[in-house]
Amino acid sequence: MAPDTHAQERRVASPTGQSATEIGAIFDERLGHVGGQWIDIRYGRPIKRGRNLFGLSDSAEALNDGAPVWRAGANVSTQLTAELPIVIGDTTVAPGTYTVFIDLKQEPWTFILSNWPAQVGYDYENTDALFGAFDYTADRDVVRTPMTRETLPWSLDQLAWQFLDVTDRGGHLAVMWDREMASIAFAVGPSTTP
Repeated sequence: MAPDTHAQERRVASPTGQSATEIGAIFDERLGHVGGQWIDIRYGRPIKRGRNLFGLSDSAEALNDGAPVWRAGANVSTQLTAELPIVIGDTTVAPGTYTVFIDLKQEPWTFILSNWPAQVGYDYENTDALFGAFDYTADRDVVRTPMTRETLPWSLDQLAWQFLDVTDRGGHLAVMWDREMASIAFAVGPSTTP
């Protein structure tokens, strides 16, 4: 029997996503852009699949999936890594990797940056790291700041995190899904080296 060339490969329901920006790079004709420092965010990318994501009274409960806050994506914990200090709200965040959550139960939504480490795969015996937002507690929060929400003129089918209006002084980090965009401003922080 000949193989079915029309069979579709089984895809991951919420594939991994990543968005990144480089701050402070200079252009060298031989080497390209050099000397910059990166900020990136990695997350699971759920698809809308016809759901009314944010229009229901229990939208937060549905997206939180039994956790106290939303993992700001799907499956794995969303992680932000910065190679330079950044300022979010009134807090200077040291370079490093952090988990990202959003509290949808408040208006405006609250962006949360946490020191909770993320599990690569779910291990219910590992209580020192999180998978998604399960077992999240606020005692490891580094930043809690309100998000600016906007209604998009179109519906984004798959969740996306993006860096917007980036300059060498800062920019915005935004999550978009369906007709919602929620963002926070960030600034380049003071150098931690003498």
